[in-house]
Amino acid sequence: MITVNGKTRDHAEGLDLLALLGEAGVALEARGIAVAINGTVVPRARWAERAVADGDAIEIVKVLQGG
Repeated sequence: MITVNGKTRDHAEGLDLLALLGEAGVALEARGIAVAINGTVVPRARWAERAVADGDAIEIVKVLQGG
């Protein structure tokens, strides 16, 4: 089990962060998206190589522009 934005869910064995984001419907080409796992920001360049593990708490944040 993992937690994504506060909601618990199952995950497939060997799932990487990039695949998880795709499953979550995140537009991967979009700018202004930040992802943290267990409180540590994962740079976009490492999304494909960062495996998701049982117990991970993942936060996906989209930065909105405004004023």
